[in-house]
Amino acid sequence: MTYHGKHRERRAGLWRRRAWSVAALIFLTGLLGIPLLGLAQDAAGTAATVAYRDIPQLGGSRNIIWVIAQQHLLLAGFVLGVPIFAWVCEIVGVRTGDKRYDKLAKEFTKLLTSAYATTALFGGILLFMLLGFYPKLMAYLTDIFFPSFVVYCALFLLETVTLYLYWYGWDVMQGGGKKGLHLFLGLLLNVFAFFIMIVPNSWATFQASPVVVAEGSALARAWAATWNPTWWPVNVHRLIANVVLGGFICGAYAGMRYLSANTHEERVHYDWMGYVGNFIGVFGMLPLPFAGYWLMREVYQYNQQMGITLMGGFLSWLFILQAFLIGVLFLGANYYFWLGITHRIEGSEVKYRRPIMAMLVILLLCLGVWMTPHSLVASLEEARKMGGTHHPLLGVFGVMSAKMTVVNIMILVTFMSFIIYWRAGKQVTATWAKVAQKVMGGVLGLAAIVVIVLGVWGYFVPAIVRINYFSVAQVLIVLFVLVTITPLTGLLMKSARTTTEMIWGRMPPRAGYALVLNAVMVILLMTLMGYARSSSRVHWHIYGVMRDSSQYAYSPALGYAAAFMSLNTFVFCLLVAFIFWVATMGDKAKAGEPGTKKKLPAGAYPAMAGGSPTLDDQKQQ
Repeated sequence: MTYHGKHRERRAGLWRRRAWSVAALIFLTGLLGIPLLGLAQDAAGTAATVAYRDIPQLGGSRNIIWVIAQQHLLLAGFVLGVPIFAWVCEIVGVRTGDKRYDKLAKEFTKLLTSAYATTALFGGILLFMLLGFYPKLMAYLTDIFFPSFVVYCALFLLETVTLYLYWYGWDVMQGGGKKGLHLFLGLLLNVFAFFIMIVPNSWATFQASPVVVAEGSALARAWAATWNPTWWPVNVHRLIANVVLGGFICGAYAGMRYLSANTHEERVHYDWMGYVGNFIGVFGMLPLPFAGYWLMREVYQYNQQMGITLMGGFLSWLFILQAFLIGVLFLGANYYFWLGITHRIEGSEVKYRRPIMAMLVILLLCLGVWMTPHSLVASLEEARKMGGTHHPLLGVFGVMSAKMTVVNIMILVTFMSFIIYWRAGKQVTATWAKVAQKVMGGVLGLAAIVVIVLGVWGYFVPAIVRINYFSVAQVLIVLFVLVTITPLTGLLMKSARTTTEMIWGRMPPRAGYALVLNAVMVILLMTLMGYARSSSRVHWHIYGVMRDSSQYAYSPALGYAAAFMSLNTFVFCLLVAFIFWVATMGDKAKAGEPGTKKKLPAGAYPAMAGGSPTLDDQKQQ
């Protein structure tokens, strides 16, 4: 009787909880349905050829699409970027026999599985909203791109199946030839992800740079529209940006786990994971400005007015904000490297203090030049005193010749930060080491001099010469430095003798905060450039083909756009925090922490919220 009584009580409690859940669901449905009822009333009696619909009660169709599309793109960037370095880490683990890399790859993939469903959810919402709010535009795009819609659906299905096999088969496919099969699944996952990225890119780039679509078969028309002038520049730019986003978000995840770590083993693991995430983000970030330059070059070649709107019109101030955000990102990434040198390698602080200070000064000077606007915002009296909107002294730093030069110098400095970190605590033993070091030093010094000379020379040549020859030469010189010094250093480090062991788990709490800051800066940058690319079309849905005749046929003001960039960044950070929380639930269950905190061992205190002297000062034996 007692058992049945308790059973009835539990069942009654369950029904009460379900009743409250159903009531809450009905309330939310009614709340969301109020504006939808208004929309339905407005739509009643309209023709099937309606061009626009709107829900002004929820902020308007454009703002709704803005938020949903941005969240989907950010989540998609994370989902498409993470498999690349998860697969690379798994390969490194197989080649070196180091189990840490396999564990790291699995943890990266765990984040991927948590984010995948959320990405698909926002993609579905975006599709329904676009069909509802912009039926005429979507009908036009569907008429052209329908064959690629079918291809996209097939790719999405294949990626989903491959992802499930890759994740759930991880432990099963560890021995013998099964590991090779697992690596092959990882390769397929990245191939499908790449094509899933470039197919929708064709739809978006066609809106910015449409081409003439001649009569022919549906497949021929879709292919002609796909191969538009900005398709491949955007593909390359987004591929690199996705790797950067994924790397820095994984670094932020490691930083958060490091700050809340309870044991020395956890601190060691997440310290190393944070280093790998920052390394991936930085090495993706180095060539990213070159991809952006290629994209802008193609925009100018396609339509000079669009390029002027971006770089010389009201949108040009966005690139000042971009300079600030990228500058903070460069400083954050370098700062993390410098902390690694001074805290993980004993005795390095005194040795590398001067080089670090020199690199910091160079980065700050370059950032100051990069942030200098071409035309200052000045009052009438100030403009009269200056003789115009161009400052007589600082005006020379506001042109592209100066900015391209300092960007390349910042890339070289960041690259050297990593090389110093790589070589710290090691002594080269190769017989050809002295020659190699002189060659690398000569290449780096000569490259910096040539980049600066070309930048100064650019003031005295026509713009076409500076854009087509000097800027391209600067890019190629810096890329040459990256692809020559990196393998040479790798060969030297293969036979190098370790003089000071690197000790993991000793980074101060501010290192974890730096990793989180880097991730936030990347997210802000992606929201900013998304607004810039969309606004470059001004009052066109499809540039020069289909005019935007809705009430939102104007570009939002910069202040208004900045508020939405911040909102999108905040919402995405909340989503990422939710994904992190879901990904760590299993770890807490395995550790026996069902909602209660374990008593921490002596000397192992989490560094969250304010820092910890234990992590700042503790010296591991």
